[in-house]
Amino acid sequence: MNESIRFTFNVDGSNFTTAGQASVQVKKNLRELGIPPEAIRRVSIAMYEGEINMVIHAHGGTAEVIVYEDKIVIVLSDRGPGIPNVELAMKEGYSTAPDNIRSLGFGAGMGLPNMKRYTDDMKIDTEIGVGTTITMTVNF
Repeated sequence: MNESIRFTFNVDGSNFTTAGQASVQVKKNLRELGIPPEAIRRVSIAMYEGEINMVIHAHGGTAEVIVYEDKIVIVLSDRGPGIPNVELAMKEGYSTAPDNIRSLGFGAGMGLPNMKRYTDDMKIDTEIGVGTTITMTVNF
């Protein structure tokens, strides 16, 4: 694979039922490309966590996955409220999810920590009132 392959998805922020569909489709696409299973697992987990965060906090956004010969780059972008304190948000168990979301089993404060745990690099660009872009890389 000499050139990159790009997949782009819209994440519907109004429907928890469809949250995670992009990560499921990426998993299928990566299998078809012959990407190593461990890399697929890591991409799927990180991307799913990001999708759920976009639904909970930002009313959706876009997910872009770029496959290179030796790595996969995931770019999640939203126009949500932004993250007021990234350092605090990165702590396991910290969550700003409302109670109604927690009652559905989401919002346990593991999204960003898991995204970081399952990727080789993660960068968060956020601006209050403008949105957040998270860029993650999984090497293989």
